[in-house]
Amino acid sequence: MIYVTKTYLPEMKKYIEYLHKIYNSKWITNNGEFVRELENKLIKYLGVKNILLVANGTLALQIAYKALELSGEVITTPFSFVATTSSLVWEGLTPVFADIDSDTLNIDPKIIENKISKQTSCIVPTHVFGNGCDVESIEKLSKQYNLKVIYDGAHAFGIQYKNNSILNYGDISIISFHATKLFHTIEGGALIINNDTLYEKVKMMINFGLNSNDEVSVLGINAKMNEFEAAMGLCVLEDIDRIIENRKKIYDYYMDYLVNCSHVKLQKHNEFCNMNYGYFPVVFDSEEVVKIVIDKLKDHQIIPRRYFYPSLDKLPYVKSSDSPISNDIASRILCLPIYEALELKESERIINLILNCIKSS
Repeated sequence: MIYVTKTYLPEMKKYIEYLHKIYNSKWITNNGEFVRELENKLIKYLGVKNILLVANGTLALQIAYKALELSGEVITTPFSFVATTSSLVWEGLTPVFADIDSDTLNIDPKIIENKISKQTSCIVPTHVFGNGCDVESIEKLSKQYNLKVIYDGAHAFGIQYKNNSILNYGDISIISFHATKLFHTIEGGALIINNDTLYEKVKMMINFGLNSNDEVSVLGINAKMNEFEAAMGLCVLEDIDRIIENRKKIYDYYMDYLVNCSHVKLQKHNEFCNMNYGYFPVVFDSEEVVKIVIDKLKDHQIIPRRYFYPSLDKLPYVKSSDSPISNDIASRILCLPIYEALELKESERIINLILNCIKSS
């Protein structure tokens, strides 16, 4: 079976070396040696000032909302993974959807401004499939209307905007280290915070609100990453350049065959950003074609994924909104398999099946 992604696992010997150290120290959680080491290495690799590792990316979003003391309405994208919206609702906030740009698939800053009201406290954009948002326009809006900005950078590992980590934008950026991601810690995530005062506050929040004297200083929760996850992250980080290089080969192969195909549309990338090759989304002519392609690929034991379907404004626990572009794209998009171990001959088979479906539809 070929799935849309496949978790990268480092050499077992390498991971076992970390496990021996964990067993010898008996320190398996509570800001252990490997959590601290991974934080320091990620700060250097990503080019960020402060990073806090947490149990998962959804928790990172929830903590960000609490840390910035959000209330009322939050403007966000209808085209993202469900956690972007569900985390808002879970925290008692009201998502207000601003439609996306049909080319970049990111939230459209022009529409954001039309959605701002007296109840708006924050903007939560997503760097969709690692494609950098128009961060400068969003920053301008946030200053003009005195709004907080939290970026869902779940897909944005290693993305640079004008030679600066895109995770440095906004009041807080979050990132996911789930097993399906380019870089992973089995489960996990992180918050990137430039403001030192806010960083120190969040550092306590993820550990029950405890300060360095073990006194409860702020409202907190248990969101810490453990040593086993951090050890996996250290192993994967050692191999990350090779992982990205191999993914790029698959990405480029898909591009060679699909970039000039008149019946598909590919995501337009931010010209000021690099790429991490985490996803390969394809927008087909119609939902009917998408279903035909899915059925054909499944017949050959190839499982793509309809990221992101449905459009989040159609979730049963939110107020529906006018997001025609997001709904249209969501109905016609498909992410093709891409991962470090995927062989070019398998990519060739996927492409041939898709092109045959397009010709016959």
